[in-house]
Amino acid sequence: MSKVAIIMGSKSDLDIMKKAEDVFTAYEIEFKTFIASAHRNPVKVREIAEDIENSYDIVIAGAGMAAHLPGVMASLVHKPVIGVPVDASPLKGMDALLSIVQMPPGIPVATVAVNGSKNAAILAMQILALKDSQISKQYKKLRAEISQ
Repeated sequence: MSKVAIIMGSKSDLDIMKKAEDVFTAYEIEFKTFIASAHRNPVKVREIAEDIENSYDIVIAGAGMAAHLPGVMASLVHKPVIGVPVDASPLKGMDALLSIVQMPPGIPVATVAVNGSKNAAILAMQILALKDSQISKQYKKLRAEISQ
């Protein structure tokens, strides 16, 4: 069974990132949520990345302000990383958005809209559906529901 890791830099991001959790819960996709700051606790982030590398198929990383967490995760794991810029500053998430999308060549981070964790979860489902027939069925069910 495919598994998704959700990581965010602060508990204050939880309200935004919960929308991704809600999608995975509704469509019975296994996930685990981690909270660790790339700036305040890089050792913990590295430990989480090692766990992700060994146990998860895809990463959703939410971060506000300088938003280094998605890029750090992309540099530490060999899994797809989807970045969620979080509106956590007077710049309304634009700083986070630009930080996430401006990755150097060779370390890509797929990026969704500011506060777009629901779309990050749906994108993760699309990617996982390529190799997981159960998630493919769940993704098709979600798309049918959206079209209604």
